[in-house]
Amino acid sequence: MERWPALELASTIRHDGEGGVADDLATAPGTTRWIRAQADLLAGCLPVGGITADEDLRIEITELRRAVRALFARAVSPAPPSPADARRLMPADQALAHLNSVAAREPVVPQLDWPQEGDPGARLLSAQDDPEVRLLAALARSAIDFLSGPRREQLRACTAPRCVRYFVKSHGRQEWCKPSCGNRARAARHYRRQHVATDHDPASS
Repeated sequence: MERWPALELASTIRHDGEGGVADDLATAPGTTRWIRAQADLLAGCLPVGGITADEDLRIEITELRRAVRALFARAVSPAPPSPADARRLMPADQALAHLNSVAAREPVVPQLDWPQEGDPGARLLSAQDDPEVRLLAALARSAIDFLSGPRREQLRACTAPRCVRYFVKSHGRQEWCKPSCGNRARAARHYRRQHVATDHDPASS
């Protein structure tokens, strides 16, 4: 399954499996674990394995996440956004300005690579030495690439009970982010139908 750093960042707010919401970035050690879990996605941008998050970096990443989730909410509109933060979203204009400012912290230039036996490819050459700045800018650029690309049209907020994830539709009939959410949603619909039928059945009175 294809993965996007911006979507992974947004998904650090998730259902905790017990009816609440968990935050993978709630602590600096948790943030470090998340950064290192993204090594395969960000390997071309910086040496992720060498970063240990402190509280300042954690706050920077969570603020960037706020901006990304606000813009994801705008992208799925007029459908409802994720219920995790629907009532306290960063204003879209503020989110846009924050995302662009974080991306601009790392000056980069595109470089063409074309091996003798292979296809040409592009990479970004950075003028920034600070790996934390490079991490933040890479996450911001990934959100810009995602939101300005064709996948934005397939972005959805999962409507299953208790789920707070955003996901990219992989086929036309997909309604939920994963099969377990589909099972939960169908069970909830069945319960509601049974409950309504019981409420309207005179024999049940």
